[in-house]
Amino acid sequence: MDTTNATDPARPALSAQDTDELLIRELVARSQEAQTDPEVLPALHTSDLVLINLAGRRVFGREAFASAMTAALASPLKDVRTTLEVDDIRFVRPDVAIVSLTKTVHDERPDMQGPSDFPSTGAMTYVMTRGEDDDWRIALAQTTPIA
Repeated sequence: MDTTNATDPARPALSAQDTDELLIRELVARSQEAQTDPEVLPALHTSDLVLINLAGRRVFGREAFASAMTAALASPLKDVRTTLEVDDIRFVRPDVAIVSLTKTVHDERPDMQGPSDFPSTGAMTYVMTRGEDDDWRIALAQTTPIA
């Protein structure tokens, strides 16, 4: 990624950390956009990912994630979407970041009567790693319901 600003040569280039933060925010946005695509979303994760969803279900590995996602999209859960807001990015090492997010659940199931079974907000944590291809991927995704 070119970190210079071609339209404003007086504007300094981004630092490596600022560039990584931008790339991580872009990955979060892509993951939100792909939440109904069982091919694209798992590809944004490492092959050995660990995922713990809002209900506490654990999924290990990209293939298991894709299968779980396909099953969920074939159920009424297809009408439950989420939005993500990045709250904080911390670098443990130059190639490992802990990303704190707020996840908001939008339960749009047409048959819903009364309040949703899901908490409407969760504290989400991503552990992201930069691979040999220099791309960031999600290695761990964990969501804790916020009461």
